[in-house]
Amino acid sequence: EVQLVESGGGVVQPGGSLTLSCVASGFAFSAYDMSWEREALGKRSEFISAISGSTSYADAVKGRFTISRDNVKNAVYLQMNSLKPEDTAVYYCKAALVQINYWGQGTQVTVSS
Repeated sequence: EVQLVESGGGVVQPGGSLTLSCVASGFAFSAYDMSWEREALGKRSEFISAISGSTSYADAVKGRFTISRDNVKNAVYLQMNSLKPEDTAVYYCKAALVQINYWGQGTQVTVSS
């Protein structure tokens, strides 16, 4: 059974930091491109960051977020610094290989004073 389980979300004040984790099982993790997306209330899903042989970031998070992966632990991480209220959303990790896509259940991040 394919599983992607996110954790690490929570409530943080503006300017704070959080690290999200996504642990995968049930597929050949190292072969997949991994990414993070987010969906804010009432808005469309938004690409945040991806990692394969290289990394990429949305302009909205560049310089503040860092993606990494550990192919031994089958995990991908998103270090989020200098958080802003507009970063509030449900964050999902995604695994992609050609036309195969898997998503986790999401973890809520709320940035509020």
